[in-house]
Amino acid sequence: MPSNSQTVVQRLVIAFFAVTLSWQVGAKEPQEPRLPLEELRTFVEVMERIKSAYVEPIDDKTLLENAIKGMLNNLDPHSSYLDPKAFQELQESTSGEFGGLGIEVGMEDDVLKVVSPIDDTPAFRAGIEAQDFIIKIDGQPTKGMSLMDAVAKMRGKPGTSIVLTIARENRAPFDVKLKRAIIKAQSVRAQTLEQGYGLIRISQFQSNTANEVSKALRKLNQDKNNLLKGLVLDLRNNPGGLLQAAIDVTDLFIDQGLIVYTKGRLDNSEQNYFANSRTSIGDIPLVILVNSGSASASEIVAGALQDHKRGIVMGTNSFGKGSVQTILPLNNEHALKLTTALYYTPLGRSIQAEGIEPDIVVERAKISQEQQSITIKEADLVGHLNNDKSPSTTDKKNTVDAITDDYQLNQALNLLKGLNIIASKEKVR
Repeated sequence: MPSNSQTVVQRLVIAFFAVTLSWQVGAKEPQEPRLPLEELRTFVEVMERIKSAYVEPIDDKTLLENAIKGMLNNLDPHSSYLDPKAFQELQESTSGEFGGLGIEVGMEDDVLKVVSPIDDTPAFRAGIEAQDFIIKIDGQPTKGMSLMDAVAKMRGKPGTSIVLTIARENRAPFDVKLKRAIIKAQSVRAQTLEQGYGLIRISQFQSNTANEVSKALRKLNQDKNNLLKGLVLDLRNNPGGLLQAAIDVTDLFIDQGLIVYTKGRLDNSEQNYFANSRTSIGDIPLVILVNSGSASASEIVAGALQDHKRGIVMGTNSFGKGSVQTILPLNNEHALKLTTALYYTPLGRSIQAEGIEPDIVVERAKISQEQQSITIKEADLVGHLNNDKSPSTTDKKNTVDAITDDYQLNQALNLLKGLNIIASKEKVR
């Protein structure tokens, strides 16, 4: 009589054969159905050895689920096997509200790495930065930990505390204590930088992001006496989100043409996405800010606007996450998150592992204003002639304080001003 585990493995072989056949039917390059029998024999032997010799009893279900997780986790950093809880959390995160710390993470060399903190979350307020490595969670090393397990450990009941041990370049590892919270990610923020110049900050791409950007554009441009002369689109530390949201946002800035296309092995993985003439902003000068925390959907937007020469990309090289993940629900409330295609910009550039290279490289820095030396001007001299023009009532403090602390944003604003000066001189000729 075969053992119980042998029966399970026999069923696994049958299931594997069925999946192999169905996958090959959908593939563009049909292959002869073939099972790796020798490898399956090895799998059966390993499973038997674990069941008989492992220090503690372990059931077939656990072994098989671990095997599935291993298959997915070793494909690439973004493919994974989702249990019902993880599947639900993924759906919550794309809807814009979930419980946790507010960090987008990935794996690099089996260590947890921060892609980006989300604006106005515990992680953001604690000073966690893109490119940080989380080497411990509550004292437990993350090396070798699966991405889904690490995310599960960081999420929890709002108000509960957690300690992350952070490794950052040029600094010794340090602990950060955070309190979990309900993360209500506001994806779009807008503000006036100076008269005629606006800023739209997108922290992540959610289902309503394009509508929020459209509203922000109308609000910034609603004063007929203060129409926009230039806009900064800030995508720094934007970890991505929904593909359709990125397409819809790009569509607000270009009239026509290809926005992005995908290529993969399955027929339905090859898709082309075009603008459909819903432009809201016309030809107003545009600067797009990116950095190493700009990933996925934000790279699609930056790459498309750059290829269409619609705006100038400024900052530092983006993250380079140019792969498409498809969520494949299973019949047991589990799901697969599987990489099925790659993104390409309109000119055919692959984003994967390359990122978007800025047109103008501007590293992150802070502006420190030199102490002004004492100077004497004409207006200081006794008996000077007055200017017959009425005194200016312009408040020179209109510039948002954030500009003086943000070198990249400051440079983007200066570039927009320069573009307008050039444009005005061209009109005079």
